[in-house]
Amino acid sequence: MPKPKTAPPAKLTVELIARTALDLLNEVGLDGLTMRALATRLTVQAPALYWHVKNKRQLLDAMATMMFVDAIGGIEAPRRGVDWDEWSAEWARRLRRTMLRYRDGARVFAGTWVTDPFVFRTTELALGTLQDAGFELRTAARTFGVLLHYTVGFTIEEQARTGIDYGDVNPYGDEQMSAILDPERFPLSAAARNDLFDPDTDRGFEDGLRVVLAGMRCIGLGE
Repeated sequence: MPKPKTAPPAKLTVELIARTALDLLNEVGLDGLTMRALATRLTVQAPALYWHVKNKRQLLDAMATMMFVDAIGGIEAPRRGVDWDEWSAEWARRLRRTMLRYRDGARVFAGTWVTDPFVFRTTELALGTLQDAGFELRTAARTFGVLLHYTVGFTIEEQARTGIDYGDVNPYGDEQMSAILDPERFPLSAAARNDLFDPDTDRGFEDGLRVVLAGMRCIGLGE
């Protein structure tokens, strides 16, 4: 009997490589994501990948681009009646939700060099929105960066607390934290443990978001 034909591998593109890498990320995490493993998933030889991404650094850049496009896709300037802070908070929430879809998604996103025109279109919208609200361009640029970095940094910590990279014992677990936070040595930290390491990360993100936006408002609008 003739052997059944197998479908040929899809034509490689940077987007296909990046999206496949994001899927693989959920299985192996950032530390386990290698070009060899990615080539195997794509049913190609590893050297074929290097025609499109020269190294893992460029791969991470491409993965971050895909996450950003998915998060902020379709975003437009604020509609009438929508304040700058409400609009800014929404894109921050959307970015966090997208990074949370992938194991180590925020670690992948952090420190990447994303130059897709879509990204700069979003930056233009953000800066224009802040300028329209009364921010000077320099202040708009700097405070936009603060909000972006808060969102990425919070999500890195949030994903780390799952303890998935630690194996069977999560150092953020109740038993481990209780052993470390001796109430006699560290009374304030022990009393505030549930706030320092709040398991309700949605609430924690929103609390921090309010702090960042309030700071932006004071600096940018002189309140």
